[in-house]
Amino acid sequence: MAHYRDGLKRATCLFEAAAWHRAVKVRCGCGHFAVFDPHGLWWFFHRKGWSEDLRDVRGKMWCRACRKSIGQKVRPRHIDLLTEYPKGMITLPLPDEREWKRIVSRYRG
Repeated sequence: MAHYRDGLKRATCLFEAAAWHRAVKVRCGCGHFAVFDPHGLWWFFHRKGWSEDLRDVRGKMWCRACRKSIGQKVRPRHIDLLTEYPKGMITLPLPDEREWKRIVSRYRG
């Protein structure tokens, strides 16, 4: 469920990020970051049965650059939602239109 900060509505889960078209930026402490298409990222988590809460998403992600350099999975420090979709965004497979509409109608009702 979304919450408000400074009078603005903020998404708290991947579905809200996808429904509101907010790109998901994941940042590591080393300075590396990745930006994901919210629809594909939500669909990936939904199919796996993982929690879509943004606080839980951090536990499923790790920095590839840190993994390559130090040999350990380093979890991201921040997850931000962007209003613009930048070039080079990571796009995962999307749900088909019928499935997306079914789930959107479930959240509305």
